[in-house]
Amino acid sequence: MNQTVEVDLVDMEKRLKCYVDKGRLAGSAEVRKEPIISVRPDASLIKPLKKVTTYNGNFIAVDCSTRTLKRANNWGVYLMRASCATVRKRQVDWSYSERLCTVVGDSHVRRSYLQDFRIELESQVALTVLNKAVSNSYHVHHDVRSMYLLLDGGGYFGGERKFRVSLYDECEKKGINLLAISKNSPSLHDEKGRDLVATTYMLSPHDIWVYYPVRKADKDRSLYGDIAIVKLCADSSHVFRCDIMDYLTQKDIVELLSPLTAVSEDPRCLGYPISLYLAHDFSGPSDSMLLSYHDQIEETLRDAGLLDVLRREEGSCCFGDEIHGVKHAFEWEWWDDQF
Repeated sequence: MNQTVEVDLVDMEKRLKCYVDKGRLAGSAEVRKEPIISVRPDASLIKPLKKVTTYNGNFIAVDCSTRTLKRANNWGVYLMRASCATVRKRQVDWSYSERLCTVVGDSHVRRSYLQDFRIELESQVALTVLNKAVSNSYHVHHDVRSMYLLLDGGGYFGGERKFRVSLYDECEKKGINLLAISKNSPSLHDEKGRDLVATTYMLSPHDIWVYYPVRKADKDRSLYGDIAIVKLCADSSHVFRCDIMDYLTQKDIVELLSPLTAVSEDPRCLGYPISLYLAHDFSGPSDSMLLSYHDQIEETLRDAGLLDVLRREEGSCCFGDEIHGVKHAFEWEWWDDQF
């Protein structure tokens, strides 16, 4: 067990002991949603991308999964696993960081807290890997401007449910191509309230293309990048929101985004950058690992004299799991933006 997880177990014991002794504190957390962006599509803003077969730079991507280890109606203990994948041609390197997160509150409070925790952990991992990659690049590749850092989500920095501003600043300082690519973009609408990504797709005459800009950066609203829409593979129907950080927008946008086509033709995720796919895939812990953490949690709670009372609370909310044949919450319960 690493030292960080040991600290997390101590924090879990403290939080749940306080809950058992004093109950759940009154109050709730506001669940803030990403603001809706509505625009009238303009076909003149669609430009063809250039197909790139081979690119010599690095594509670094970060993603994080959240898995439920134990939960009741008023509390939960979760495993957060942030992973990083670096792709250069056919070479892949990866790393990960795991944390246990204990939250007392109803499901809405827990969801909001976990989203904050997840994005903070992604930012930490990205900064660590970025500093290491930049150090190596000076000796091996000589030019960090060929390096791309891809984040999963929108280009929002500073505050709740947003990436660290220090990550943005570090990328700007070092000249890293920082992009944020969203798996899903429910906040983008056309002027009639329809899905803007799908509407734009219908307008494009090109096989691979960028629609730019949907919306310009507005740092007063925590949006640190211009919003674009991209299609990166001719043989795929997938189209994604791509936020281009403000300090990159003086570049030729087609030249900036075209290298992404070199890493978007893997059959496992056709049209989606393979580094982001691998970061997502590596972030998923095995069932045996989840069971090991579950057992460590129960041992810690048993030693603290809390296990019996907390198990009764688990039992009162998990009957639905039982009738579906689910023994552990992690067998079917995920906490991220897709579930």
